[in-house]
Amino acid sequence: MTNNVSFNDLVELTSSLLHKGFGYSPQEAGITATILVEADARGIASHGVSRLAFYRTNLNQGHAHPGRVPQIVHETPCSLVIDGQAGLGCYIADFAVKKTIDKARTTGVCYSSVRNSNHYGIAGYWAEQVAKEQMIGMAFTNTYIAGVPTFGNLRILGTNPIAVAIPEANGQIFLLDMATTTVTHGKVELYDRRHKPMPLGWVVDEKGLEVTDATAFEKTFYQTNYGGHLYLGGVGEESGGHKGFGLALLVELLCSGLSLGASSLQTYSKGGSGQIAHFFGALRMDLFGKAEDIQSHIGQILKSIRESGKAEGQDRIYIHGEKEKEARALSLEKGVFLDQATKDYLVGLCKEYGVEAIKGL
Repeated sequence: MTNNVSFNDLVELTSSLLHKGFGYSPQEAGITATILVEADARGIASHGVSRLAFYRTNLNQGHAHPGRVPQIVHETPCSLVIDGQAGLGCYIADFAVKKTIDKARTTGVCYSSVRNSNHYGIAGYWAEQVAKEQMIGMAFTNTYIAGVPTFGNLRILGTNPIAVAIPEANGQIFLLDMATTTVTHGKVELYDRRHKPMPLGWVVDEKGLEVTDATAFEKTFYQTNYGGHLYLGGVGEESGGHKGFGLALLVELLCSGLSLGASSLQTYSKGGSGQIAHFFGALRMDLFGKAEDIQSHIGQILKSIRESGKAEGQDRIYIHGEKEKEARALSLEKGVFLDQATKDYLVGLCKEYGVEAIKGL
């Protein structure tokens, strides 16, 4: 039995579940379904259709509200501040990115900060939408608390991802999309399920000390706000942990700081809305000369890196975004891979909401 399902069928099914089961409008359901399936297609299962469970919890706990319309609360020719009104993150991000692109077409550049939003899927998708318009795209977001600052033991910042997309020649796009923590929490959960010790450098316990026991860490993580993920570079300053912490803090200030929104520590509070904050940017290439020449030059720089010397036993150097692009192409050709747990969850939702399951589930 194959685990693969048609990309288009999965988008349609996910949209139907969101609309009929979760109460999303057709527009909200469509954009959310597209982003979730895009994640699975690119091999980023942690942000794929399995996230429906998280989105459902957000609805049940009053963190997110279908039907809320984002409001522009401050505006200049090259900037926006948007209040998401505790609506749905993917819909809010779509609204913000489209407004950002429209302004940048006229002024050359636009930056937008967003407050009072929710989870918006993979950050790289939004940066890529800008790059498809022949502009440099940026997408940052804060998240639920996950990481501890250098020399700290209290989870106070999120995984706070950074995504930047730059168009190069021939329709190619350089896409950097990364969390500022060393690993995502999903990897820790995997080690917990398999009862395997984690590598040092991933997390610290409630005392701020490195630990490898994933099961003990998970217990601490969900019962207290102490102990959490380390940022890029790991514990302390010797290996540059303060640099990863600095990147996470930069994302926090661009997102919650500029929008006058909630910091990661204040997100998803009991009885409150999600209060996630985002930051988007669009920068026209022709501000720096002939866009085609710049894109061609960028392509040559990246080509020289791809073709540079390889470490022993390696035959390829990957530029950021290439693995995901190739995984997506394969998914469009042969179907999107879903693990059995995700398939079972989708089948359960179909039965619950009276939606016909698709082939491959």
